[in-house]
Amino acid sequence: MANHSLKKLEEYYRGRSVLITGHTGFKGAWLSRILTIAGAKVTGYALKPAPGPGLFVEAGLHKEMDSVEGDIRDQERLRSVFDCIRPEVVFHLAAQPIVRDSYEHPVYTYETNVMGTVHVLECVRQTDSVCSFLNVTTDKVYENREWEYGYRESDPLDGYDPYSNSKSCSELVTHSYQKSFFSDGHCRISTSRAGNVIGGGDFANDRIIPDCVRAAVKGERIILRNPYSTRPYQHVLEPLAVYLTIAMEQAKNPEKAGYYNVGPDDCDCVTTGRLADLFCTMWGEGMEWVNQYDGGPHEANFLKLDCSKVKKVFGWTPRYHVAEAVEKTIDWWKAWQAKENMLRTTDRQIQEFFQ
Repeated sequence: MANHSLKKLEEYYRGRSVLITGHTGFKGAWLSRILTIAGAKVTGYALKPAPGPGLFVEAGLHKEMDSVEGDIRDQERLRSVFDCIRPEVVFHLAAQPIVRDSYEHPVYTYETNVMGTVHVLECVRQTDSVCSFLNVTTDKVYENREWEYGYRESDPLDGYDPYSNSKSCSELVTHSYQKSFFSDGHCRISTSRAGNVIGGGDFANDRIIPDCVRAAVKGERIILRNPYSTRPYQHVLEPLAVYLTIAMEQAKNPEKAGYYNVGPDDCDCVTTGRLADLFCTMWGEGMEWVNQYDGGPHEANFLKLDCSKVKKVFGWTPRYHVAEAVEKTIDWWKAWQAKENMLRTTDRQIQEFFQ
């Protein structure tokens, strides 16, 4: 793999019909824009964007691609989109993605993350144009034993909370469909388990960088629930480059299909407190954070991934260290705060990453 090469992506994706579920979300919006720049015919299927700001809205991406409003739990509606656009490549990102929300709404979380995956795979099974499918899951699918080394793709899947567990189930659904319906190789199936992502345009509740930005904009101190928890933080463009590469390469060579961890190197697995320190320093304006544990629901304290497999199979290495990832993130947010053209800012960061 020519690491982070936009030209190589363009050679494969230009003119291809690509479907992205969850395209209005943080990752989905960035992925949609990369594919649009690469010349793909991009269709997104997702719920209406949540009220308030978001990358999809702030960058005006609805004007740049075909955006279909629909619920991943509505298989009939989803099937009509497959029938209409006849996708060749499908990226499945639609999910209920917040751990704390999964404690509040476990049934909805399982319906979306498990049966949503079943519905997408059933549509893939019934659509002979699809040659490549990637299910995007999470590093939280593993049975977390709080040990110091990174989890490998062969380690047991058993997420603890409803979000993590539902994504473990989504993995198992994908494995079953691959063995039951796609073993002849006519459509290549993979999953990708990514670490925590940061970047411009993430307005979600209960995530560290959006919480930092909200505090900074208000001129308040940042409140951290657990500053000592260690996570594999990476810039959002890192896993997206890998997703695009997996889907492209497995379409060319079925032996490349499989299950892949995507995360930063060990030196970039840092505590939440360290991430907040970087944010405060780079944002400036006297920003500070305060430790205020709120006795919330269980979350893992220590989590990182072993990414040897994706590095060996695709020759991939991360581009940004965690400090650079925070710097790029703040660059986007400062532009947003200054009311600059956010499509132009987003495109510039994509070009910088893939140059």
